[in-house]
Amino acid sequence: MTNQNFSNVSVLPMDEYNQKLVSYVHPPDWINPHPAPLYDLVVIGAGTAGLVVAAGAAGLGLGLKVALVEKHLMGGDCLNFGCVPSKCIIRSARVVGEIWNAKNLGINVPAKIEVDFPSVMERMRRLRADISHHDSAHRFQNLGIDVFLGSAHFLRNNAVEVDGKRLRYKKAVIATGARAVRPKIEGIEEAGFFTNETIFSLTELPKSLAVIGGGPIGCELAQAFSRLGSKVILFHRHSHLLNKEDAEAAEIVQNNLMKEGIHLALDTQIQQVEKTSEGKVLYYLRNGIPESVTVDEILIGAGRAPNVEGLNLAEVGVEYDFQGVKVNDYLQTTNPKIFAAGDICLNWKFTHAADAAARIVIKNTLFSPFGWGKSKLSSLVMPWVTYTDPEIAHVGMYEDDARSQGIEIGIVKILFNSVDRAIFDGETEGFVKILHKKGSDRILGATIVAAHAGEMISEITAAMVNKVGLNGLSGVIHPYPTQADGIKKAADAYRRTLLTPTSKRLLGLLTKFS
Repeated sequence: MTNQNFSNVSVLPMDEYNQKLVSYVHPPDWINPHPAPLYDLVVIGAGTAGLVVAAGAAGLGLGLKVALVEKHLMGGDCLNFGCVPSKCIIRSARVVGEIWNAKNLGINVPAKIEVDFPSVMERMRRLRADISHHDSAHRFQNLGIDVFLGSAHFLRNNAVEVDGKRLRYKKAVIATGARAVRPKIEGIEEAGFFTNETIFSLTELPKSLAVIGGGPIGCELAQAFSRLGSKVILFHRHSHLLNKEDAEAAEIVQNNLMKEGIHLALDTQIQQVEKTSEGKVLYYLRNGIPESVTVDEILIGAGRAPNVEGLNLAEVGVEYDFQGVKVNDYLQTTNPKIFAAGDICLNWKFTHAADAAARIVIKNTLFSPFGWGKSKLSSLVMPWVTYTDPEIAHVGMYEDDARSQGIEIGIVKILFNSVDRAIFDGETEGFVKILHKKGSDRILGATIVAAHAGEMISEITAAMVNKVGLNGLSGVIHPYPTQADGIKKAADAYRRTLLTPTSKRLLGLLTKFS
């Protein structure tokens, strides 16, 4: 039976690139296979977590029978509505920022920058389509996986039903991901709004845009659309943006957004939205004082909700709440035969976190029954990046985390205005901050604020994973000049703290008489 009805396609403008995308990730003429008598693994959801679990299990060379079910678009949020399209647009927007800074580098550019927004969006669609074959239904079919397109729900006695077919399993994995939260604001449904699942269907630039939510998604897209030419107002209910991030890091980004002309509406509660002939009017309270603003479009960039609806989880004893499916440290649900991975169950809602969780699930579903040990979610060292300009990259603990656990910490911090390559690049705004256990070189966490902080954080992550402390990092030779030299400078700064007053005096004497 073919499965041609899937809701997410309706948000895609059907040009040649989206037709190519859909032909890979939800082929209109796809025919679901006849189910095997019994599957070793049935995976529901073909986003990052589901794809990695299915491909990993099928690729072991053990002859395992694996089924993969997807009701919308294979590749999930990352390919279709998340990382891939957003970073394509952010790259185009970054060019605008570079042009703004060109005069400081001795390059004179025209006063008026012409942004071809339709071309920006077309480039995004082309690049997304070009890489979509990696997540295609046919590719996973060729890996020996039975790919089913349609809605799935659990049945009793270790079975899943999809497209009227029953798939029996030894183990199952829920990897259905999460979606943007629909805000409970009076009138907003009638006025209309975008989320990350619909904003990338735009072909014309909104002249004015209200972004609701000052977390990573909201800040990234607010800056991108502002640079591409929209007049942006960014709403946030807290007193400063990125309130879950390092406060010093968040302040740098916040100041940069304001410098670029983004209007910040902090400490606000939106009360109502009304659609008028002039546009969409947002009525809100700022510090208890009523205000309003009229914009062309609204983007919701706050909050994610787990995709648990329709799975019939209660029937099979899988507990869940508003945060998602409940799992233990082995990613096992309250039904011992069913596991979960990705946004459906993790606080870390990142593609790389879904990938890491999927690898844990492969080991714990297929290998641990043979006594080969289990992998734990708590063993992961998880970095993440907010892709503003400058970027914020973080791994491990924040200062508040350590103090709340009663851990005494030391902090080494290097400003990029003391790093030669950052000075040459004109990118001196930012820092490397490394937290270590007091009296030890053990790294507990780190935050980097830099133009390409995301390209630098993995060095510290690798050090933490392999238990290399600041002494070890200090011994790593970094090519000169690079901005990553800020990491070595931070490690060197720690080593200097080890010098006692006596040793400093002795070194001074040795230097004097050498």
